[in-house]
Amino acid sequence: MANDPENVNVGEDPKLDSLEQRIAAARQAEDHRLGRDKPQIDGRSRAMQIASTMVGYPLGGIVIGWFLDGLFDTRPWIMIGLMFLAFFGACLQVVRLNKAD
Repeated sequence: MANDPENVNVGEDPKLDSLEQRIAAARQAEDHRLGRDKPQIDGRSRAMQIASTMVGYPLGGIVIGWFLDGLFDTRPWIMIGLMFLAFFGACLQVVRLNKAD
């Protein structure tokens, strides 16, 4: 049993160890290049991020537009324009967030 040729410990070939290390390094570099090494975001946090973007951008456009309209006495035109621009920007940001996956 102890003298069986199948149970004899054979030392690993250093060339194989080197090859395995190089393969592991190449896989790690490829994962980093493709962005697979980033932690995955769960569904709830992604939903909160999208919701806050879709509400926050237009709300910011409305607030800034309100102050600019008061400054230039053009109420409500700058506010409406900034609200639509901010909504368009929010849509683009959501598309970018979804492309990141």
